[in-house]
Amino acid sequence: MNSRQRRGIILLILSVLCALGAFAGVLSVVSDVKSKVGPEVTAYRLRTNVAPYTPLSTDQFEKIEMPERWLSENAVTDLDQVRGKIAVTTLRSGSLLQSDMVVDQPALRPGQQEVAIMVDAATGVAGKITPGSTVNVYATFEGERDGDPDQSKIIVTNARVLDVGKLTPLEPRDDDRARRTTEAVPITFALSTLDAQRITYAESFAQRVRLALVAPGGGTAVPEQDRTYELAKDK
Repeated sequence: MNSRQRRGIILLILSVLCALGAFAGVLSVVSDVKSKVGPEVTAYRLRTNVAPYTPLSTDQFEKIEMPERWLSENAVTDLDQVRGKIAVTTLRSGSLLQSDMVVDQPALRPGQQEVAIMVDAATGVAGKITPGSTVNVYATFEGERDGDPDQSKIIVTNARVLDVGKLTPLEPRDDDRARRTTEAVPITFALSTLDAQRITYAESFAQRVRLALVAPGGGTAVPEQDRTYELAKDK
């Protein structure tokens, strides 16, 4: 082997060693980055601005993934934490949701009282009404006299739900022809005195009481002429 061949072999060996060293360096950098970033977790970011004291809903947030070590201890990672809560201050679009940005809704506002009624578990709740929901309350009544039409009435609009109880079996009553429900759920509302009277009257004398879930931000007054429905007048 002449001197030129020896130099070639030495250069080849040096090239291989340099390549191995560069590869080891890349692995070291990647490992270091992974150790600094860590595993990713779910967090939530505001889609739009939210005004102070506004009830929160899940559609106001978007789900994102980010490194766990970059999250603050009070970052919200489960949207169940915002159910029944309101914004404590103005929430800006793009902000990361944190638990100190929200507080529980006040149970009662001035002039309100808690009222609980039993609602048919199948037709009135269906698993979608939760504390913090806003509902309209419908009731159906038989005609007062023979020949009078049956009516469906909106008894209360925009009633705020405070609590949804556990499924409860009902005992049949011989003097209550209208009660065909065998299971019901106690629903607690925050209502004015007049609305509390309306809803307890409906529970006692209506054939059926149903709850209609109102979309977040969609609560509006129902015109008086639209609060009572009779089949014969439907054109």
